[in-house]
Amino acid sequence: MFKKNILLIGLFLFIAIAGVAQKRGKHPKNIILMVGDGMGAAQIYAGLTGNFGKLDLEQCTTVGFHKNTATDNYVTDSAAGATAFACGQKTYNGAIGVDANGKPIPTILEMAEQHGLATGLVATCSITHATPASFISHQSSRSLDENIALDFLNTDVDVFIGGGRKFFTQRKDGLNLNDSLKARGYHIANSMAEVQQVTSGKLAAFLADEHQARFSDGRGDELVKSTEAAIQLLNTNKKGMFLMIEGSQIDWGGHNNNMQYIVDEMIDFDHAIGKVIEFARNDGNTLVIITADHETGGLSLVAGNISTGAVEGKFTTSNHTGVMIPVFAYGPGAEQFSGIYQNSDIFHKMFSAFRFKKK
Repeated sequence: MFKKNILLIGLFLFIAIAGVAQKRGKHPKNIILMVGDGMGAAQIYAGLTGNFGKLDLEQCTTVGFHKNTATDNYVTDSAAGATAFACGQKTYNGAIGVDANGKPIPTILEMAEQHGLATGLVATCSITHATPASFISHQSSRSLDENIALDFLNTDVDVFIGGGRKFFTQRKDGLNLNDSLKARGYHIANSMAEVQQVTSGKLAAFLADEHQARFSDGRGDELVKSTEAAIQLLNTNKKGMFLMIEGSQIDWGGHNNNMQYIVDEMIDFDHAIGKVIEFARNDGNTLVIITADHETGGLSLVAGNISTGAVEGKFTTSNHTGVMIPVFAYGPGAEQFSGIYQNSDIFHKMFSAFRFKKK
């Protein structure tokens, strides 16, 4: 009887261990990468304090750090940082989807398209701005907004929501790229209400001529609603999706040395994080990665009160800094994002999670 019980206990332990191993070895069908531009640890804790001690970000099960130097500078910019995420190679500041020699590099979004996955971009700035552009464009400089807009016609991206309407419709070359988008089957939306009316197919949504307003100046919950709309549209693809969502203006609060701007944008970004994690938890096949390209402002928190949501900070610069940046992950494959690694390794971890093959 004793031996029989030992065998049963051993069998149960084997099944339990095998189940854990299987879960940890599971590959996601979907990857949602969320970039809080300029969001360092201080910005995160400022948002947590301003939100009375809680963030949806805290639901993540894995935390790591990435090193983010550019090839030409100790301190990276958003273009070089996002290109590292998108393409798996470090490059010079200002580069959009090209290597240090200016050669175009395939992006994870383009690879996802080639594998039949749905793809999307969401931002609270112009969709041609550095971070979203690095996933869909190949240009020598982030300042070439009209060239970047043209590159949208060279991909099969399913959904993009942000600002930047003028780079598609008020161009120096006289082209109206929205006509070309319509010819390719895109619904064109120019407001959040119009976005929410689109329930299937492709969507190109322009919520501002250039950049959306800051949260406190009337943008409201556009990021949350854009996130929900993008997921709803992309999730109709049975093969899976790749979606990049940027909380763009945390960075601008840092450049302005404006603590309240940072707190408002951080909490808004976190509300989008909450919606994404809720989807991932219910779906069970979605890997969520949350990080930043760099820190902005050299922010230090010097006083605060979690019960009142008050927080006081001091800044050392109006530019970016070179500190390591936290990486949070949730869902199948999240454990791969623990530790300390290069920002370009985030691409390789996503590539591996999707089980793409090197060509």
